[in-house]
Amino acid sequence: MERRCVRDDLQKYVAEHLGQDGWVLVIDDTGFVKKGTTSAGCSGQYSGTTDRTENCHEGGELAL
Repeated sequence: MERRCVRDDLQKYVAEHLGQDGWVLVIDDTGFVKKGTTSAGCSGQYSGTTDRTENCHEGGELAL
């Protein structure tokens, strides 16, 4: 499933269950660069944080 589909489904769910007038939902996906050879679950992938391919984790943050 594409990331935008997940984002759209999440936006709809949150709006239906938590939404109130005047609230804003901010969704931020961020790459966390991991240096060294002992970081579990890291792989070389594009990271917008560094604008290049790095060993990193991708994380998401939601704020109301």
